[in-house]
Amino acid sequence: YDSNFRVLETGIRIGIPVLIEEVGELLDPTLGPIMLKQTFVQGGRLMIRLGDSDVEYDSNFRLYVTTKLANPHYLPEICIQVTLINFTVTPSGLEDQLLADVVRLERPDLESQRTELIVRINNDKGQLKAIEDKILRLLFASEGNILDDEELIETLNESKETSAIIGARVIEAEATEEKISSARERYRTVATRGSCLYFVVADLASIDPMYQFSLKYFNQVFATVITSSPPATELEARLHILLQEITLAIYTNVSR
Repeated sequence: YDSNFRVLETGIRIGIPVLIEEVGELLDPTLGPIMLKQTFVQGGRLMIRLGDSDVEYDSNFRLYVTTKLANPHYLPEICIQVTLINFTVTPSGLEDQLLADVVRLERPDLESQRTELIVRINNDKGQLKAIEDKILRLLFASEGNILDDEELIETLNESKETSAIIGARVIEAEATEEKISSARERYRTVATRGSCLYFVVADLASIDPMYQFSLKYFNQVFATVITSSPPATELEARLHILLQEITLAIYTNVSR
């Protein structure tokens, strides 16, 4: 990466985020003072040591470091200097993702309704929160007896009516969402099988490094199977076909 740290130095000076990609398990010692935030004042300016020079430090500067290592082992002294965030996919997370994919391909109407409902429910809940905040502001700003404040009373009545309408709409939408979720859950077995197969294939790399398959590639195979597998008139029969076809497709692609 930036071997001379010119980009990093610029980011430190002007206070912009810098991203260092594809690092290994050992970090350049030059980054040590930055990760430890070893700043000092010199001539009334906040400074930090970068290599052989002192650089003016802007407090808005942020350093982000990423790695492509699936299971990196960083030394404890590095771990305490940074905030580690693991973006590696989990079995349950992948299962939910594959469930959305299979429903989108098999029942696009369900997935579309679900997306619209989520947006609508969130918007309605946002409106309810805004109404509550408005009422609190009016009550806080009111002086004297609130019963004598006609504008406040009128606003409270309007807000109450609006809240009741939106509240009923939210309850109805959530009930509809529950029905849609129940229909989606019928495809859960396909998503579970897909997630299980992915992690089985991923573990093959520990046996032989030649077995390297990206999640993107796996998703492509998964989607292709769903769109190209033989149809069925009954859902149970269709699910059985998908389970068999997905298992066969993954085995065929891996064993080439």
